[in-house]
Amino acid sequence: MIKAILAGLAASFLLPAPSMAQSGFDGTWKGDLATVKFSQKPDVYVLTTKVYKCLSCVPPVSVKADGAPHKVSGHPYYDSVAMKLVDGKTAHETDYKAGKIVTETTNTVSDDGKTLSFEFTDSSNSNAAPVTGKGSETRVAAGPKGAHAMSGSWKTAAFTGFSDNGLTVIYKVTGDSIAMSDLTGQSYTAKLDGTDAPMKGDPGITSVSVKKIGADTIEETDKRKGKVIAVATMKLAPGGKAMSVTYEDKLRGSTLIYTANKQ
Repeated sequence: MIKAILAGLAASFLLPAPSMAQSGFDGTWKGDLATVKFSQKPDVYVLTTKVYKCLSCVPPVSVKADGAPHKVSGHPYYDSVAMKLVDGKTAHETDYKAGKIVTETTNTVSDDGKTLSFEFTDSSNSNAAPVTGKGSETRVAAGPKGAHAMSGSWKTAAFTGFSDNGLTVIYKVTGDSIAMSDLTGQSYTAKLDGTDAPMKGDPGITSVSVKKIGADTIEETDKRKGKVIAVATMKLAPGGKAMSVTYEDKLRGSTLIYTANKQ
């Protein structure tokens, strides 16, 4: 779930630029968390004293819930997961890659069982300081009888905090190319004709392509080893100080919509 949100908030926008003139897209853009419309597709967890399963993860995760790291496959940002039951309402997940901790998330269920609050530190996709944040999910279905309170289906409801390095991207248009960089160390330079270009610094995205769609809209396609994993459609608002972003996660079948503001 956290990876999906981070990816969506890192999506991009470009305003076509006249020859020899500065692009309206040039500069620094920051996602506005207050505008986020979260996917309606739920996160699904099963947690007992013996096992932790993330059934909505792609691919699904299933490990022993004994607090020790256990190998998982098919995830470019982490290769092991440890789940520790703190008490009947709280659980702590630690993700590792090559033996190094890359993500820590504390999940706490409210006394009435209807809200799941989370707080995380994530360096799995950062070559600088980790991204930090917290938020909440709302229960839409109960888990198995006798399972931990975290079990069940949940829809993301809100973020109450998110570090700027997870929300900010910088763009520069030169001729028929666009260059992107962000505060966690990812970057690319791509032609505006839909040609694939390498993504640098992101273990989950190997290439991107960017193309114009009309006078105020572009589409960015993210790929992993040639397979499309996400498509972001960006449209400039009148005045050029904001842009709407629709991010489609093709792996999870979910959609995230938000506004980014020019800084």
